[in-house]
Amino acid sequence: MAKARKPKKPDYLKQVLAALEAGDTAAARAVLSGLHPADISHVLEGLTPELRATVWGQVDIQRMGEVLLELPEEVRIDLVKQMDGQALVAAARVLDTDDIADLIPDLSDEVIAEILFALDLQDRQRLNAVLSYPKDTAGGLMNVDAVTVRENITLEVVLRYLRRRGELPEHTNQLFVVDRSDRVVGALPVSRLLITETRVRVSQVMERDMVKFTVLTPDQEIAEAFERYNLVSAPVVDDNNRLLGRITIDDVVDVIRDLADRQVMAPAGLSEDEDIFAPVVRTSRKRAIWLGVNLVTAFIAASVVGLFEQTIAQVAILAVMMPIVAGMGGNAGTQTLTSVIRALALGIVSEANARRVLIKELMVGAFNGLVFALTVGLATILWHQNYLVALAITLAMVINLVMAALAGVTIPILVRKIGVDPAVASGVILTTITDVVGFFSFLGLATIFLI
Repeated sequence: MAKARKPKKPDYLKQVLAALEAGDTAAARAVLSGLHPADISHVLEGLTPELRATVWGQVDIQRMGEVLLELPEEVRIDLVKQMDGQALVAAARVLDTDDIADLIPDLSDEVIAEILFALDLQDRQRLNAVLSYPKDTAGGLMNVDAVTVRENITLEVVLRYLRRRGELPEHTNQLFVVDRSDRVVGALPVSRLLITETRVRVSQVMERDMVKFTVLTPDQEIAEAFERYNLVSAPVVDDNNRLLGRITIDDVVDVIRDLADRQVMAPAGLSEDEDIFAPVVRTSRKRAIWLGVNLVTAFIAASVVGLFEQTIAQVAILAVMMPIVAGMGGNAGTQTLTSVIRALALGIVSEANARRVLIKELMVGAFNGLVFALTVGLATILWHQNYLVALAITLAMVINLVMAALAGVTIPILVRKIGVDPAVASGVILTTITDVVGFFSFLGLATIFLI
């Protein structure tokens, strides 16, 4: 039986662009009205700033807050600047307190004051609780709307309490069991609450062994724990184990996505929030810094080549073969580097087992270096009929691939130890090392053999 094809998702960006080209803003508004906020943000991100402003005006003000949360920071800031204070307050009022906290850094003091004035006392207290912690920590991610129960009551009492509430916070898969001082003593899964006899007490069915986070736990550790333990929600506590709020899977998915974007963009010196349609000057200014760093490293590699200028002048073949050694070293080093950075991010590699990883990668580098060195050496003999150049490039290839393995393991570990993101700084350092070692070993050996 033929497998049914999955229906293709409509191209909402294409539909909106077609409506704008026809000058039919009502049609564009009709497309947007039926979309999820994440889909609207995707459409906005794919538009130029001019068209973006037009489409943003067609979004229902009651949905603007949710859409802003889905947008990259750079795009969000530009759209916030186009909104007046009343619109921003109206957009923020429909959001949860933790979501409002995410918007606060992009707002002016006047708008923040208006939003706080529009909130009731309880929501203001909740918002202040979230804002008092860095946004990349458990305290900054948490939602303070958590359902709590005591362990000495029956499940029947719990069910009556939930019915009186009338509504549960989103992603509530467990209730948190606390004592009289609000210290967390366990969790009551909703699934267990529904299938257990109502006369049973909470203490008899609750889970005492649970994953919880202190307020300053980094968001990366939280994401790793949610992945490892398949969590949907988890409590956030202070140093005295008192419940402050909870983290839910939707917040963690955003963290995971941001971390993944950073891993892709950081090696090129770019931000994960970069707007592809940002003004030319702004984009050029941001990229110029990293290009300047690469220019300096290129001059370092060029200076090494300059040391052997006379050798290259006498043996022109060397100029043709040089890029092979450096290129192979760079590629091999990048493979090792990528594996190690990923392993560091997942917590698989640490100081305890780094030595074993280093030994293994050195052996891989030596093996691949030997295989490809012999291949390149044989190709050099067939191509240029020069045995000494073939010998030089064979030895240089082995040296550079072993050095690439060494650098690929040690650089991210050392860079992380000094508090720098390995994904940002490691690539340019690795490329410089493989270029310098590749050129120096090849040209140095050629000088010894040929001059």
